Order: sequence, then C-alpha cells, then structure tokens
Amino acid sequence: MRIAARAQRIEPFYVMEVAKAAAAIAREAAHSAAPMIFLNIGEPDFTAPPLVREAAERAVREGRSQYTDATGLPALRERISAWYAQRYGLDVPARRIVVTAGASAALQLACLALIEAGDEILMPDPSYPCNRHFVSAAEGTARLLPTGPAERFQLSAEQVHAAWGPQTRGVLLASPSNPTGTSIDPAELRRIHEVVRTHDGVTLVDEIYLGLSYDDRYGQSALAIDDRIISVNSFSKYFSMTGWRLGWLVVPEELAPVVERLAQNLYICPSTIAQHAALACFEPESLAEYERRRAEFKARRDWFIPALNELGLNVPVLPDGAFYAWANCTQACRKLGVQDSWDLSFALMQQAHVAVTPGRDFGSADTHQYIRFSTASGLPQLQAAAERLRQLLK
Repeated sequence: MRIAARAQRIEPFYVMEVAKAAAAIAREAAHSAAPMIFLNIGEPDFTAPPLVREAAERAVREGRSQYTDATGLPALRERISAWYAQRYGLDVPARRIVVTAGASAALQLACLALIEAGDEILMPDPSYPCNRHFVSAAEGTARLLPTGPAERFQLSAEQVHAAWGPQTRGVLLASPSNPTGTSIDPAELRRIHEVVRTHDGVTLVDEIYLGLSYDDRYGQSALAIDDRIISVNSFSKYFSMTGWRLGWLVVPEELAPVVERLAQNLYICPSTIAQHAALACFEPESLAEYERRRAEFKARRDWFIPALNELGLNVPVLPDGAFYAWANCTQACRKLGVQDSWDLSFALMQQAHVAVTPGRDFGSADTHQYIRFSTASGLPQLQAAAERLRQLLK
C-alpha cells in the first residue's frame, strides 16, 4: 500500500514507545519488591473533581448528548471568557473562543487555517514533538532553533529576528513548556511578538500549562500582549481532564469563522458530555480544589528538583510551571557506562524500575544529554524513585 508522504514525515512518538517498554517491564516486575514507578507520562495523578464528574453523570442521565455547535456550547465559551476576566483580568469575548476536541485539535485547526505548503514556523529546541508534527501535517516546515539554560530553553526576539527568512510564517511557542517547565519572560515574549508583527506573521502560543504556574512573573497569558496572538489551552492539565479530550483556542475575531468551518468538517463538534462536565470546572468549589492541587504540584517540584541535583541529575533551570524536570544526565550516563539519555532511560527502567522519558523526542540540540521526569505523581512515589536512583548511582 502506498503511504502518503505527509504520514511518512511524522516520526514515532518516542514518549509512547518508551511507555510501552516500561509497561512490559512493569508486568514482569509486578510481583517484585520494587514495582515500576512511572515518571515518564505528563498526566496528573488527580482526576476530575466531584462536581465535574457529577455534571457528566447528570448530562448522561438527562440525555444531553447530541451535537453542539462546532465551536462548543455557548455557555462553556462564556464560562471560559469569565475565567480569563477573573483569573487574569483580561477581556476575552466568548466569540473569540473555540472549544475543541483537546488542545491537539486546537493546534491542528490553527495550523490548517494559517500555514500554506512550504511555510516555515520557528520553534525552540527542545519543544513538545507533536507541535512540530502539526506544522508538518499542514504541509509546513518546523524549524527548531537551539536553546539552552541561558535562554531558559525558550526563544529570544534576537533569535527570531535573525532566523526570519522569506518562507517564515511565524512562531509556535509554549509557555510553560513541555519538556522543561520553563516560561518565556513576558517582556521577551512582547519583543518576539513585535518581530513577528513587523513581518506580518503569526504568533501562536501553547498555554496548556498556564494554570499550573508557580511564579507570578510568568503567570500571565500571552493574550495580555495583543488580541492578534493565538492561544491554545486545555482542560487536561490544570483542570485534570486528560481523557475527556477537551481544549480551546482563542483567535482574532476574523479567524473564528474560518476555524469553525474547519472544525465542522474535521470532527463536527467536541464531546458533548465532556463540555457539560467542563461547565462545573468553574464552580467556586472546583476552582478551590484546583488551586489546592496546584500547591501540591509546586510542593512536589520543590522537593524533587533538589533531590535530582544531589544525584548529579542536574536541572539547570528551575521549572516555573507544569510538572516536569528537564535534567542533564551526562554524569549519570558516565556512571552507568551508557552512551546517552535513550540508553540511560532503559537502564533506569530495567535496573531501578523507574520509568523516565529520554530527550530524543524533543529535538536535536543536546537533547541526547537530557531526560525528562514527570512530577505529576504523588510525593511518596517521587521520594521512592529518588531513593532507587540514589542506590543505583551512588
């Protein structure tokens, strides 16, 4: 069977390949004294809070499961609009909000609406792998620009200016970022956007971890800079609804009908049950629970990052959001006699029964020297994992 070139351009999602290997090793170790500790997948251990689950059950009982507008339930778009006003002091009208089938659908819609064949999108290296594949699926080219600790693993306006060429269409950023948990300084983001505007380009910002910011300096939405910025967000991370596949997109007003037309044709509408459930995310009781969880994620970070540094798994930039630790593993590789983070990840799974994610997925700028830990697991698991790593690496 002849496979389309666009499908062949999509690389394997190595995070999931490693996850499958970890699951296989875990099955073998299920009855051992050291069952696998999974620190490889970026999924909160918290699930949807009570009011959200109750709202879903109520929608099922009452038969509210028919199609909604392609842009989502009007009531949900209004709730999201009110949340921007309440949390960030921003006026984001509901007419600019498109509810989507997860943040992945939001990114796909934005790329299909804005990228022509041959267009180039600038992105930081490292960055979340699926983002560059959304660009590729829209017949564009993701150009990854190397970043390091000095730049907080984020692009700078100077880099964007220097890299901009005839085919460049815009930038795709993430703040806070996966895999590093670092955000872009608001002043630098403003400068980046000015460069993009000068070239009549597009600034697209993935903000799915914005709710999980721990530093007020970085905890503001890019939408505060300009209504022309396009923001992607999600109910998966802060709102603990990963499997419900619900997200949203904030676009300039003239782009909303274009995105709506694409959504109508690609998936008709997001999950109706998930949308009715998500209405309860914005109840005071639910928001209080989310803030309690945010404090818990911060406490995990504050314990685990120093523990990794003590083990020689140096985290060069303290994550200011999300639930990841991007650790340089050069010293650990030398101790275990392995070549890079890919080999180290399998060594840790097999010898310490700790599953982590190698840097291969996230780019090519020194990513072989890094592994990503997820701190979305509970503190007892993080402490147990640190002890196993200490025993292995001492």
